[in-house]
Amino acid sequence: MRMVYRVLAFVVAGLVVVQAAAIAFAVFGLVHWIDGGGTLDASTAGPDSNVSFPGVAGFMIHGMFGTMVIPIVVILLLVSSFFAKTPGAVKWALIVFGTTVVQIALGIFAHGLPHLGILHGAVALVLFGAAIMAAMQAKKPAAPAETTATGAAAPVATV
Repeated sequence: MRMVYRVLAFVVAGLVVVQAAAIAFAVFGLVHWIDGGGTLDASTAGPDSNVSFPGVAGFMIHGMFGTMVIPIVVILLLVSSFFAKTPGAVKWALIVFGTTVVQIALGIFAHGLPHLGILHGAVALVLFGAAIMAAMQAKKPAAPAETTATGAAAPVATV
């Protein structure tokens, strides 16, 4: 289960990279379209709009992955952390989970408060780092308990 945990943590980090690439593709495609004479206003940006430009799929990928795919993988990571038998697995999975919750909230609220977009980008880097740390923790198996000659657990000295 330690390998499952490790793979899921790396998948989360990889999905953060996909998120960054998707939103960059969308924004650069939009800028290219505007530079070519396209006009962006409420009528072209609404849900009933049939406007298409290179990179429009980037907005959809960013939205779907950020609100559906990454949260599912993060929940699987959290569940697997309880069975991974790796020191710090649950702690790092909870950090990834909490960072994901903050990231989703920032993404939602940034539509009304655009300055939150700055934090949304910064927290994405934190999420990436936390997922990598979670994966790296899984390289270390749990330390075996020391036993006595009779097979009983050795007493732990306290200082």
